[in-house]
Amino acid sequence: MIRTLDFVAAVGGLLLTLPVVLIFMVIHCFTAKGSPIFAQARVGRGEVIFTCYKLRTMAPDTPSLGTHDVGVAAVTPLGRFLRRFKIDELPQLWNVLKGEMSLVGPRPCLPGQSEVIAARRALGVFACRPGVTGPAQVLRIDMSTPERLAAADLVWVASPTFLRYCKVLLATASGKGFGDRIKS
Repeated sequence: MIRTLDFVAAVGGLLLTLPVVLIFMVIHCFTAKGSPIFAQARVGRGEVIFTCYKLRTMAPDTPSLGTHDVGVAAVTPLGRFLRRFKIDELPQLWNVLKGEMSLVGPRPCLPGQSEVIAARRALGVFACRPGVTGPAQVLRIDMSTPERLAAADLVWVASPTFLRYCKVLLATASGKGFGDRIKS
């Protein structure tokens, strides 16, 4: 059922947001360097590496590290705006459509984030598709605390219900977290 929701939402989302993505791609071409679409290897379901797409928010010469490892100085002014409103995530709807990601699930980590991979592997988090958003993001847990992140991810992996799916999407869309209410 969740895959069907993902597919329908990804098709609808791509159709609805294509003009927004195109506008920001044009703005990027006039205000920043590098391709406006950023493609990066990420670890997906079953620890399979896939290419994740986003709108570029960092300078092109930024090392391929987690955001918490490179710092906010690497984020461009346009990138700050895109991140604030989560617009940079819109190209990931293509990953959802292809079945590499879900709208809700553990955020995909980089292949070099060995501590995150080990913590997730230990809890079986790689059993599900990574998500554009997930419980850890709603709870504002980033990849700098791998064990805490994996534990939050496990909440989704253990019971990916329609109600939880909707709560995470609503919390993400509203910019507010549900805190421990997401467990219900």
